[in-house]
Amino acid sequence: MSDKSQQPSHPSPPQPAKASEKSHIFDNPQNVKRLLRIFYTTCAALFGAEFFIHRHLDHAVESWYGFYAIYGFVACVALVLAAKELRKAAMRKEDYYD
Repeated sequence: MSDKSQQPSHPSPPQPAKASEKSHIFDNPQNVKRLLRIFYTTCAALFGAEFFIHRHLDHAVESWYGFYAIYGFVACVALVLAAKELRKAAMRKEDYYD
């Protein structure tokens, strides 16, 4: 008979942290949920505030509704794509330092 029949079919639950290990703020999933709620609320408030706040514009495109959100998103995507291409140029073989 093989050893596979004696192993449990489901993974074991994570073990609690040892008393000597330091607990960090984001180890608790509830803290992560709170942070995300704060983040989403802040984003919604800033998006809604765009209706009421007068901005001093330098360029006509800045008057478009949601311009800064779109600009930020496009810039972030461009940075990620640029980093992927830069990685190809800067990447070294696994045994480079050996």
